Parts: sequence; C-alpha cells; structure tokens
Amino acid sequence: MCGIVGYIGTKIATDILISGLERLEYRGYDSAGIATVLEGKITCIRAKGKLFNLREKLENQVNPSQIGIGHTRWATHGKPEERNAHPHLDMNEKVAVVQNGIIENYRELRQELTLKGCKFLSDTDTEVIPHLIASYLSESSSLLEAVQKAITHLTGAFAIAVIGADYPDELIVARQQAPLILGLGQGEFFCASDITALIPHTHAVVTLDNGEIARLTPLGLEIYNFEGDRIKKQPRTLNWSPMLVEKQGFRHYMLKEIHEQPSVVRTCLEAYVNGAWNAERHPDFSPINLGLPAHFYDDLQRVDILACGTSWHAALIGKYLLEQVTGIPTNVHYASEYRYAPAPITPNTLTIGVTQSGETADTLAAIEMEKDRRNLLEKQFQPRLLGITNRPESSIVHAVDHIINLHADIEIGVAATKTFLAQVMAFYCLTLDLAYHRRSLPLERLQEIIEQLYKLPFAIETLIQEQEKKIEQLAHEFAETKDFIFLGRGINFPIALEGALKLKEISYIHAEGYPAGEMKHGPIALLDSKVPVVTIAMPGKVYEKALSNAQEAKARDARLIGVTSMNQKEAETIFNDILVVPEVEELLSPILTVIPLQLLAYYIAARRGLDVDQPRNLAKSVTVE
Repeated sequence: MCGIVGYIGTKIATDILISGLERLEYRGYDSAGIATVLEGKITCIRAKGKLFNLREKLENQVNPSQIGIGHTRWATHGKPEERNAHPHLDMNEKVAVVQNGIIENYRELRQELTLKGCKFLSDTDTEVIPHLIASYLSESSSLLEAVQKAITHLTGAFAIAVIGADYPDELIVARQQAPLILGLGQGEFFCASDITALIPHTHAVVTLDNGEIARLTPLGLEIYNFEGDRIKKQPRTLNWSPMLVEKQGFRHYMLKEIHEQPSVVRTCLEAYVNGAWNAERHPDFSPINLGLPAHFYDDLQRVDILACGTSWHAALIGKYLLEQVTGIPTNVHYASEYRYAPAPITPNTLTIGVTQSGETADTLAAIEMEKDRRNLLEKQFQPRLLGITNRPESSIVHAVDHIINLHADIEIGVAATKTFLAQVMAFYCLTLDLAYHRRSLPLERLQEIIEQLYKLPFAIETLIQEQEKKIEQLAHEFAETKDFIFLGRGINFPIALEGALKLKEISYIHAEGYPAGEMKHGPIALLDSKVPVVTIAMPGKVYEKALSNAQEAKARDARLIGVTSMNQKEAETIFNDILVVPEVEELLSPILTVIPLQLLAYYIAARRGLDVDQPRNLAKSVTVE
C-alpha cells in the first residue's frame, strides 16, 4: 500500500504534509513526494527512498502555499525511482494526483491517451489519472466535475487526492476500495490514508465510503457519490491522543508496542470478560460479552477463518481453540487463495475475517465473495460474517455483520506484535463464549480459565522485566546467522510460525517454523552447528514429545534455544540457551511464549543495524491484490 495526505487551510501546507507523511511512512517508503499550488503554478518535489531524502530537498525552499498533497510509496507498477514517485502531473503541469491502489485498466488508458498526444514520464499506473482529468478540464465547470468524469474510466481499487494549478481553493479526493479519511479543523481540512496522520491536527473525522468523492475548500466539505448526488455525513470524534503515535522514549515503535502488550490484554479482558462472573452464582448468562446475536451460535456446524500473514497465525490458534474446546470443525484459509478456490458451501457456517487494519484487500474480497455466493442460497446457507480488527472505522465493518474490536490502539511498527496478541485474545473470548453456549466446558472449568486469563498481564510484565536484557545479550551472538528453525507442537505450533515470520520480516534472516514432529520428515536435513533451533516446550500433553524432538535437533549439533517454564536444572541439560516464561497451563501458553520470540527478533534486527519499524519491501497493511 501507499500513504496519501492532503491539506487545505490557513497554514503552510508543506509542513503539514511532511508531518503527515512521517506518520504514514510505515505504509510505504520506496519514494515520497509533495505537490502544492501557488500563484497558478504547481510545484512538485519528489525523492527516491525514505522520507528524509525528500525532507533534505525541501530544506532550503520557501513555499508559503496553503494547499497541497503528499505521498509515500510502496511500489507496485514501476521500480522505486524518482520518476515513478508520486505526485504525478499531466503534460501541462496543471493537475497533480497522488494515489493508493492499482488501476487495473491503466494499459488500455495509457494507450488511448498516448494516441491523443499525451506523453508519459513514468512506469506507474497512476500517471494515467492526471492526464485523464486534464483532458476533461476544458469541458468541465470545475475541478470536481473533471475528476468525476475521469474516475468513471478507472477500473480497480484506488484512493486519490487531486489539486489543480487553476483551482487554488479546492482539493478533490475520491475512494474506491482503498481507505481514505477526511479531517475537519477550524478553517482547514485534511485527507489521509490513515487516522495516524490526522491525530495531531484534529479529532473530528469523516470516513469516505466506496464510490464517494469529496471537495475540500477553506469554506467547507462537500461529499458526493460517483453519480453526483450530494451526501450528508456526520463527523465522528476520535478519542485517541497524539501520544499514541510517539515513541515515548523507546528506540523503535516495535519495542514500544511489545511493552504495551500487558495493557492490551488487560483492555481486552475489561472490554469482553465479566471479571465478577461466578459459575455458581451466575450460571444463566455467559461470562463473555462480545455483543454477538444468538443466531450466530444457533446450530453452528463449521467455522471458516480468512486471514493473511500474522493474522493467519492468530487464526491457527483460533482453530485449535475452537476445535479442541468447543468441538466445532474449523478451517483457516489464506484469503488470497480462498478468493480463487473457496471451500465448498456448507450450512450453518460462521465466516470470520481477521485483519488488523480492516483494509486488507484479499481478506475483504474473500468476505465479499463469500457473502455474495451464500446470499443466493437457502436460509441455512445464509452468511454469518464476523470481523476481527483493530480499526472499527475501517472497510471490514461494512463487509461483515459484526466485529470484535481489538482495542489495541494504533500500531505503527510494520511487524505486528501487540495486534497479534490482541487477535489471539479475541479468539480466546470467542471460544469461551461459544463454549458457554454449547456447554462444551463445565462452568467451573470456564471460571478457572477466566481466572487464569486475568493473571496473564502481570505474567507478561514479569517475563519482559526478567528476560529482556538476557535476550538482548543473546541476540548479539546471532547477528551473522543465516538460518533459523522454530519448532512447536499443538497450540504452540502457530507461535513457531509467528516467531519465524518476525525474524524474517525485520532481520532478513531466513527462518522457518515447523511442527516439531515433522522435523524428521525432511527439514532435519537442514541442521548443523550453524543453524540455531528455537523450541517451544511448555508443560502439557505434548511436552515430552517436544523435548524429544529438541533432542533430535541437538544430536545434529544444532544450537538449541528453549522457550519453556520447565525446571531450570532440567532445562539446562537439554537447551544451550533458555528463554524462561512464567508457568501457565498449556491452553493459555501462546499468550506468553510469543513474547520472547518477538524480543529475540527485535534485538537481532537492531543489532544488525536494520530499520526495525520499516523493513524493506513491506508495508503495514496490504490494500492491493
């Protein structure tokens, strides 16, 4: 995805645009640029690479313009070069456009526009948009009308912001399948791909929906649908503090967000769990309140979970919980695959979309496809759609019937940490609620699990306090390591996958996660003294098996790192290095075992001198296919 920001008001636009791009850079950092309008001329400054390169170009320039647009790019069409950076202009430099998304029919449009004499300077799909708009300006009464005509020719997903040299008092924005938020201030208005760019400037926001276009002027905000009909929308007030998008003394956002995880678990428990519930005194209502209607649970026969990346790993834990605790058959699908090879339709099925941002293109498309194909069938096949997201204002809210809000606040680091844990907590809450309604657990056992959940925030704090320095020192020994293996069994197998993914994402070390029992079926051939093996071995029903698998790796000279709460002396006879987690029953252990793996990945990447918060080639949310 890319990040776009726009401003019109009474202040110097450049300062606000750069500030906004700083808060959106996690969305893309291949290149960046801004465009402003002053005295009938568009000034466009672009730079390859990260935002500081653009900032350097702007240092000695004086630009009092009070209107402008900015962009930070994650490359799709065209290499990360300055000529492919946004904003893009038409031939006469009368129109400037920034875009997040993909114009699927850009080749056809480019060919048509070339035949009309347009000259293209980039390889991007976006450049067709300013040429299209410019072609309609002469026959339109306003910039808004020209943009309305142009977007009727666009196929694909896009969010755009447009300024015109001859229109110094209007900023036009439009949305189709890509996020766009408008901010309202005193005599000033903003647009951005994400609320994070708006928080320092305003708490009053309006979310554009698909098929909507808006005109921002110093006098007000007008919103229309693509057909030109005026739409009235009430702004909502954000309760987020600007402190949420600051590092607060931490070296990186990722480390700050790892440290925020105890409060994330507490917030989830406060939001959804009745801490005063007692099995004897309150047997007639569930201890969990997710706000889901009863029909979601009626005759439920199957659960399908759609997700990508880290969310997919959280979904795997959800699968384990739903099957082992409630007895409901559950499948976890990569959303990108499900779109083209969906599961057979079965009756009384709950479909869950898991997306941190609520904007993941593949997950949203898979949900919409599922909704469409089920709506054509009989009642028992009707869609039951649930979203799990950290952004209750996002697109997934419009795609599903209900959501579980993660309440994890803003996560800036590209590698998900606290939102992963919040997703896992959401699955625990959903599972316990279902277990109550299906009576798949005795009420006393339900109460016991809830009591243990309430102890976990303190356990996470203890873990970080006691293990962080040790993990930081251990990380120094792996700065030059080329390969890692992560092993887990049962409910901790997804944690092995997540630990490997975190290490890959931010340290660029090749890492793979495996079910520990599968090592001997092939991957064991990779092992030697240069390949560390991280084994999650928590006391429980697969404990002895996990230790046995670890011994097999040790016998091949692999350096063995254990994530365990086992007796220290016993652990020292098996593992070369031990990452100790507090004692907890196996069913709840993923909430703790993921923490040392996050810290290990972070400190290895930091030791290698890498940009932890903005790893190469990655963006926080993937809003294009």
